[in-house]
Amino acid sequence: MTLINVLSSILLFTGGAFFLAGTLGLLRFPDVYTRLHALTKADNVGLGLVVAGLAVQAQSWGTVGKLLLIWAFVMLASATTSHLIARRALQRGIKPWKR
Repeated sequence: MTLINVLSSILLFTGGAFFLAGTLGLLRFPDVYTRLHALTKADNVGLGLVVAGLAVQAQSWGTVGKLLLIWAFVMLASATTSHLIARRALQRGIKPWKR
C-alpha cells in the first residue's frame, strides 16, 4: 500500500467518523438548534475530509476542482438551510434548550 492510499484511507475514514458524530448529535441532542449545529458542523467537516481523501486519489486537477466546487455548494446550501430552519423555529416560538 502506498503513502497516497494510506493518506486517502485515513481522510475517508475520518470523514466518515464526522458524519457518524453528526448523526449521533441529531439523534441525541435535545432541541432543534443543537441538532442543527451538530449536523452542519460535523457534516461540513466530514464532507471536507471525504473530498480531501478523494482529491488525493484524483487523476486530474479538473477533478479536484469539481470536488471542491461540490463541497463549496454543499456548505452554502447547508448554512442557508439551517439558518432558515432555525429562523422558522424561532418564529414558531420554539425556545432554545436550557438546563
